[in-house]
Amino acid sequence: MGPHIVSPPVVLAPMAGITNAPFRTLCREFSGGKGLFVSEMITTRALVERNEKTMQLIQFGETERPRSIQLYGVDPATVGKAVRMIVDEDLADHIDLNFGCPVPKVTRKGGGSALPYKRNLLRAILREAVSGAGELPVTIKMRKGIDDDHTTYLDAGRIAVEEGVTAVALHGRTAAQHYSGTADWEAIARLREHVTEIPVLGNGDIWSAADAVRMMAETGCDGVVVGRGCLGRPWLFGDLVAAFEGTGAPAAPALREVADVMVRHAQLLGEWIGDEARGVIDFRKHVAWYLKGFSVGSDLRRSLAVTSSLAELRAQLDTLHLDQPWPAGADGPRGRTSGRDRVVLPDGWLNDPWDRAGVDPEAELDTSGG
Repeated sequence: MGPHIVSPPVVLAPMAGITNAPFRTLCREFSGGKGLFVSEMITTRALVERNEKTMQLIQFGETERPRSIQLYGVDPATVGKAVRMIVDEDLADHIDLNFGCPVPKVTRKGGGSALPYKRNLLRAILREAVSGAGELPVTIKMRKGIDDDHTTYLDAGRIAVEEGVTAVALHGRTAAQHYSGTADWEAIARLREHVTEIPVLGNGDIWSAADAVRMMAETGCDGVVVGRGCLGRPWLFGDLVAAFEGTGAPAAPALREVADVMVRHAQLLGEWIGDEARGVIDFRKHVAWYLKGFSVGSDLRRSLAVTSSLAELRAQLDTLHLDQPWPAGADGPRGRTSGRDRVVLPDGWLNDPWDRAGVDPEAELDTSGG
């Protein structure tokens, strides 16, 4: 992608509230630094206005290269300002644009997975981003469309090529699906056939390294983007490197090893936030993902969900049967699985795919992340 070689072709998907510097650090450690690890979603307005939370979210560790930022925006001018700020202040080495988020607070503003329906608006944003980025590669991540009656990914792929985007990633679901059902890998294959000039990356239902290898074989895509599959499984990136390079079998850590990773994750969060208790509290949402498949009583799960110090977390984990081997069936869906019948959109959004009605600079969110 531009001057950067991503080998093996594996990308950590941006996930709000998840892919902060501590989680990226864990994933990079397991991969040996191989792959591309993208920040949480950064709102262009919040970046331009130097929102305090946003400025923390764009901080990268010393070993993070290339530094990858995902931007969300709906106003071409503001996106352009944010991109030029990144270039002028050397804030990142790669910019990804979010056209895939399906959550209502984003789509109701015309952003995320709703935006590619407005073809001219999409083109204007990409033109501003690519022209402002200079030598920095710009990529996009998108969904199939709003729903099955309003698909956009083939048109969006062609527009991306025409405007100089370096690579496109497709999540094989519509916005209406959210994270329910099965990802449509055939759509990834169709996009690969439709867009031949730049790399096409596939995303959706990669729960193991074997899934990633199978997606590439079945769709012909050039690489994979892994999101929910690595929740509570940062070692998946080590598995992916091993699978693509043929160097070993997937990790199957016993609960003792998993517990050690959990404590390290919480410790990294505390150091990043600057407060141990807040770090452990932020870590709580990861507990169920790490423990999926292991035999852990409901009382202890509830206790782990209210820990507020590293010592307390370690002590609670030490009461478990830590010699439990990796459980059968521990892979598979984690994180959000819900779907919605209707996507929340601005009034009149679907009336005309070629106009820009309903979007103005005030639609930019003023905060970033989760």
